[in-house]
Amino acid sequence: MKITEVADRNSMLIEQLLKVWESSVRATHLFLSENEIENIKKDVPQALKEIPHLLIIKNENQLPVGFMGIVEQHLEMLFISNTERGKGLGKELLQYGIEQYSVNDLAVNEQNPLAKGFYEHMGFTVYKRTELDEQGNPYPLLYMTKGRDLETKP
Repeated sequence: MKITEVADRNSMLIEQLLKVWESSVRATHLFLSENEIENIKKDVPQALKEIPHLLIIKNENQLPVGFMGIVEQHLEMLFISNTERGKGLGKELLQYGIEQYSVNDLAVNEQNPLAKGFYEHMGFTVYKRTELDEQGNPYPLLYMTKGRDLETKP
């Protein structure tokens, strides 16, 4: 599997990544209703076009099966197609992000315990919790950091 940063975010790639996103979200975000998934899905293409660093991982058929987005040293998004989960791709992507982009913080839905456990396994710890997500919805977020003194983190 090869990880690449993509600059050319053409409509075909965005469509492929949207499928990866939806497959991942339907498997892991069980707290979201069908209507909420469809509403969030409308904003995903724009987010994929605007994220400063978009990295994808492709399978042997050269199709994207996972991606992550990074803003400065913050992991903004990481999604793996449901059919590819459990194969180490998330670990591979995140490790790459840590090594190449100095990723050291992220936010994860509290109601996604598998993701929280994954990030803890990768060395991240919770330093803050909010009752609402960034859109003001009642989905608590856990903010996690790696390799920093939690007492000095704002």
